[in-house]
Amino acid sequence: MSGVTEILSRIESGDPAAAEQLLPLVYDELRKLAAARLAREKAGLTLQATALVHEAYLRLVQNQGAGQWNSRGHFFGAAAEAMRRILVEQARRRKTRRAGGDGQRHDLEGVDIVAPEPAVDVLAVHDALARFEQMDHVAAELVKLRYFAGLTITQAAEAMGISSSTADRYWAYARAWLHTELKQARSDP
Repeated sequence: MSGVTEILSRIESGDPAAAEQLLPLVYDELRKLAAARLAREKAGLTLQATALVHEAYLRLVQNQGAGQWNSRGHFFGAAAEAMRRILVEQARRRKTRRAGGDGQRHDLEGVDIVAPEPAVDVLAVHDALARFEQMDHVAAELVKLRYFAGLTITQAAEAMGISSSTADRYWAYARAWLHTELKQARSDP
């Protein structure tokens, strides 16, 4: 009996430690299987092979009734089926209106705002940033890193210990707030 088949038998008999021993033995093969599945998907899929393997594996070992694997082949068949279901669920989620439905995605990297930026008064920016910092210290720190230190979103996010997507949200919020504040300061005598 192979190592995988032996561990599968132990899982079937209820040994909780066996599931922990299974993943290191089958991980590389599951990763190859996931990569092959994802290669057949449309471009733009956000799910990566590693995440697909982890999700499929969790579903396999957490479903008590599904742990009845006769052999290594049966286990990998079940893993392939779990991966298929995950991909189908994700495809359905992407088609929902909330996730954008059939909308077209456009890369906004390098796209500038259509409205021209006014000439910036450093003192006005400093004063507005001081007011903004009292409202949202983290977003203000991001502005300082981006505006004054010249860091990219990714670099600033890394420096602050936050994700790039969070930094993008903070940056959009901060820019809108500062733009409104600076526009108001220019119109007030």
